[in-house]
Amino acid sequence: MWARVLALLAILSLAAPARAQDWSAQITPYAWGTGVGGTITPLAGGPSLRFDEGLSDVLEDLDAALFLTGYARYQQFVVMGDISHSASSRSGIVPLPAPAPGLPAQGRIEQTSLTLTAGYRALTTPDAAVDFMVGLRHWEVEGRATTPVPGLAAGIDVSFTDPILAARTNIRLSDRWSFIGYADVGGFGAGSDMTSQLVGTLNWQANDRLWLSAGYRHLYVDYSKNGRKFDATFSGPLAGLTLRF
Repeated sequence: MWARVLALLAILSLAAPARAQDWSAQITPYAWGTGVGGTITPLAGGPSLRFDEGLSDVLEDLDAALFLTGYARYQQFVVMGDISHSASSRSGIVPLPAPAPGLPAQGRIEQTSLTLTAGYRALTTPDAAVDFMVGLRHWEVEGRATTPVPGLAAGIDVSFTDPILAARTNIRLSDRWSFIGYADVGGFGAGSDMTSQLVGTLNWQANDRLWLSAGYRHLYVDYSKNGRKFDATFSGPLAGLTLRF
């Protein structure tokens, strides 16, 4: 996973030493309070594992998280990248028919998504800019439920890459305030059946190099292959800090 972080930073850092050549770049670490809901079918014809966790559940069960996005532009050419990683686990009791006691169980889900896009600035005005991009989103998803009973476990471990089409707009609201909206859609059966994303942030410029942002992000994926299925929605508020180079 850290290799992907370094790859993303390497791509976005190409603008840093090239300021004299009109490159601009920014990087944004952010916190994403994401709720998670969906279904995992580990085996063809087997039972499905359903999960539905709100933000408070996710914060309680969270084991690790990393969220980082970056953006760079040279004249009309733009490139954008994002990495999202989270791992959550929970212990509990699976109810059994009376009078049998409940069965202890532990579940864990870990997901990493890496999105890279490149494209063209189609519109530039004093108060708005619009970019259209194409790219890829790579997924790695692992989910597993285990019990003390030998052989009574289920899980899924898949990785796949989706082509995506994306658009990004930056609207100037005042001297210090702006709104950024981002949307993408993809999959088309190449990796997943469908993936989509919507992000909106309200941004306040603290100085020439620093922005503070707050907004909302919704990320969806629907994957099925050889009877194994994974569909999930990750959505919730976010807050970030953007540094411009």
